[in-house]
Amino acid sequence: MRVAAEIPAGAFVNLGIGMPTLVADYVPPGKGIMIHSENGLLGTGPFAEPGHEIPELVNAGGQAVTLVPGAVFMDSAQSFSIVRGGYIDVAVLGGLQVSERGDLANWRQANRRAGSIGGAADIAAGAKRLFVAMEHTTRDGQPKILRECTYPLTGARAVDMIFTDLAVIRVEDDGLVLLETAPDWSPEEIQQLTEARLRVSPDIHEMSL
Repeated sequence: MRVAAEIPAGAFVNLGIGMPTLVADYVPPGKGIMIHSENGLLGTGPFAEPGHEIPELVNAGGQAVTLVPGAVFMDSAQSFSIVRGGYIDVAVLGGLQVSERGDLANWRQANRRAGSIGGAADIAAGAKRLFVAMEHTTRDGQPKILRECTYPLTGARAVDMIFTDLAVIRVEDDGLVLLETAPDWSPEEIQQLTEARLRVSPDIHEMSL
């Protein structure tokens, strides 16, 4: 919900596999936002209701979706030409790690030999703005927002904003700025779960959904 509120009207948006796909369910219909899926769709809508799925109509993660008026079907080559041509206004990707410079690692953990970067590197490089939607910490409570990424990078200095279950953070040239906190969380508590240093915005406020 919070990521969807940040997307400007009329934007062309790519949603990565996993948590970012949830954004589609919260995009207001009247904003004219067109969601792009790299498997060959432009104009996907919310997830299909149970019992109304069309097997051939899926996003890049294989989830059944709907279409909005004006939706377009295309082949994969055309779809990636949209990404590589710089026509995506906002991309929303998941993240394993984000550094204080906006480096993104989201395709393979360092201790795993296998992994597939898929289209994530193209999207991170080609989008005009890149949002990362992820949980603030790992399952065992370790920070995911770091001074330096330790996993293989998807994109260097690519991230513009980070949205987590605890905070909204903007990436600037000189580091990270904490803009919003989750209800009942203080900036100090969020900093304790963040390895990178956070500068607190003078206009910091509680996240509104």
